[in-house]
Amino acid sequence: MLITQAMTTNILSIGPAHTLRQAAALMSARRVGAAVVADPDAHGHGIITERDVMTAVGAGLDPDAEAVAAHLTRELVFANPQWTIDDAVDAMVRGGFRHLIVLSNGEVHGILSVRDVLRVWTKTSTGVAAG
Repeated sequence: MLITQAMTTNILSIGPAHTLRQAAALMSARRVGAAVVADPDAHGHGIITERDVMTAVGAGLDPDAEAVAAHLTRELVFANPQWTIDDAVDAMVRGGFRHLIVLSNGEVHGILSVRDVLRVWTKTSTGVAAG
């Protein structure tokens, strides 16, 4: 199965100047664990995850003062829409991350999360959609 059949296409995209609290509130409202960070002044895309926010807050940083730009991941492995679920899982395990931005010709097409993979695997193995 290709990752395009499992990925989320309704992507939360935020800017690098958002605060960590704003990012957390937006991710919480959308019930997602990551947001794509679009920075017109930087090369490419970044990602901020719930883990990044938690790490900063756990270190005692002020979520109202800290900008997303200071905590996002820029060194990413991007997935190609032609990847299979197995390709994506291999990349996630090797890199130790839970989200992959699916990119083609520099354009974001979706995000694949571990939750998406589990949802697909559950449907495949049981023949019944998971809730």
